[in-house]
Amino acid sequence: MKLLRKDIEKDNAGQVTLVPEEPEDMWHTYNLVQVGDSLRASTIRKVQTESSTGSVGSSRVRTTLTLCVEAIDFDSQACQLRVKGTNIQENEYVKMGAYHTIELEPNRQFTLAKKQWDSVVLERIEQACDPAWSADVAAVVMQEGLAHVCLVTPSMTLTRAKVEVNIPRKRKGNCGQHDRALERFYEQVVQAIQRHIHFDVVKCVLVASPGFVREQFCDYMFQQAVKTDNKVLLENRPKFLQVHASSGHKYSLKEALCDPTVASRLSDTKAAGEVKALDDFYKMLQHEPDRACYGLKHVEKANEAMAIDTLLISDELFRHQDVAARSRHVRLVDSVKENAGTVRIFSSLHVSGEQLSQLTGVAAILRFPVPELSDQEEDSSSEED
Repeated sequence: MKLLRKDIEKDNAGQVTLVPEEPEDMWHTYNLVQVGDSLRASTIRKVQTESSTGSVGSSRVRTTLTLCVEAIDFDSQACQLRVKGTNIQENEYVKMGAYHTIELEPNRQFTLAKKQWDSVVLERIEQACDPAWSADVAAVVMQEGLAHVCLVTPSMTLTRAKVEVNIPRKRKGNCGQHDRALERFYEQVVQAIQRHIHFDVVKCVLVASPGFVREQFCDYMFQQAVKTDNKVLLENRPKFLQVHASSGHKYSLKEALCDPTVASRLSDTKAAGEVKALDDFYKMLQHEPDRACYGLKHVEKANEAMAIDTLLISDELFRHQDVAARSRHVRLVDSVKENAGTVRIFSSLHVSGEQLSQLTGVAAILRFPVPELSDQEEDSSSEED
């Protein structure tokens, strides 16, 4: 993401002009745009024209519109963002108040204006525009007959390919069918890796599986690379790291990211930081339950006592349509920072973020136990309403 212009007044009203450069930038934009904002961007509109003879025709014209945002739709697989709203600025093709949907495009600038820019949104712009934040980790989570090829970016886990092949069981005295099916499966996974992983960007490729599947697959892949003289795979062999996972499903990626050998290789990535923070929270919940809490009411109570050491919060909560609920979460984040606590904002598209969402989306590791918390009863299901 490139920041072209930033005009924010002392009362926190103002506008920014940004250029999304990569698919992931659309996810950042989705987290920036809210209902009630105004968005100005280039778009295509179907326009009806009437000739001098009275015949009516239609043509598609490119024009720049300013919309008051009413609905936002994000496709996480295609990384496409569509913003629907009403036109609020005079335009020769579109009447005032007419509805239009803008699909934001890569490398085309847009201007976003808000009445109130809060600290969470401004921090996200800084992160999105930082070139160090890029998809530098890839992962292949596999078991016999099932594999997921994923890209782990700082903000989300993208499943780029799913490979499924039916592997027959080994029969006594006849393993041919099993071996041929397994070879076909390995070959499809290798093709998916070559198609979806850009080795010039990726620092590390995790190959995670139960048992010996990962060793057998890596042996097969590099033997084939030698036979076919595949220089890309051979040159990047040191980037492949084999780790244990309980299955070939996407959720097993969290286990792989928690592995100490992986953590040391990925120490400079945000994804590893999120996974470690969630892991620390679960350990604290298990060994010292008085120093871990979740649910907004409990966490706010702990914050009043200045007890929060690390706040874990899902970015989903900042997309809340209710302005008061959103402001409540922003105030919590600002307060924890003022009290010298650490704030980790988890992406809801990350495996760790999905787990945090199951814990109401907000949790905290405490510096010391807060006695009032053990007495306070909370219905966590009503917390999200």
